[in-house]
Amino acid sequence: MESKKNPKANVGRNSNLYFAVGLNVMLVLTYLGLEHKTYDRAATQVDILQLTEQLEEDIPITKLDIPPPPPPKVIATEAITIVEDVAEIEETVIESTEIGQDDVIEERVVSVEDVAVEEVEEDIEVPFAVIETVPKWPGCTGNNDQLRACFQKKMQEHLLKNFRYPDVAAELGIHGKVYVFFLIDKTGKVTKIKSRGPDKMLETEAERIIGLMPKMEPGKQRNRAVGVPYSVPINFQFIEN
Repeated sequence: MESKKNPKANVGRNSNLYFAVGLNVMLVLTYLGLEHKTYDRAATQVDILQLTEQLEEDIPITKLDIPPPPPPKVIATEAITIVEDVAEIEETVIESTEIGQDDVIEERVVSVEDVAVEEVEEDIEVPFAVIETVPKWPGCTGNNDQLRACFQKKMQEHLLKNFRYPDVAAELGIHGKVYVFFLIDKTGKVTKIKSRGPDKMLETEAERIIGLMPKMEPGKQRNRAVGVPYSVPINFQFIEN
């Protein structure tokens, strides 16, 4: 038995679509209603000012009695008198010092005796290890080997006597070996002190110790006083008791 109803006439066949569309429309209207804002409008009154009459004020004219300016001062100037030149001025003629092709150059023979030779004393430096006579520390005597050994012994005593660990370096834990270079010049003084170490404070202390060295008899090479360079290491380290 066949159905007499037309399938296109079924009203509920698109109900899901209509439900979805209606739901979206309601959501949009709800969102717009919640987000809609209104503002209070205060009543304003506009007044129009009209001037029918123009006020005019009479300003009195004030006259100022200003005295006239003083007359200009006349400055007396000296009369300029033109005097004719009476004395004749002798002009100075400057001769040229340049030499031309026609000038004859005077030949002059210079002998060896006429040349003054100025002796320049050179600062000679001889290393401590090879010098003939080492610098003599005050109180040292003997031959060159004995003077060398005495110098090194006095140097160690001098370092131990004047050694002082910098307080700041000790607090910061700075330690290391500082190499000090200096020169015992031809007069016996200690000069040109330089140092190289791990920290500037240690270098300054090492240079201070070397600067306290006494004046000595200078070293000699071929019976002539010369400068003697020397270097010594100073070890800054903590000793645990």
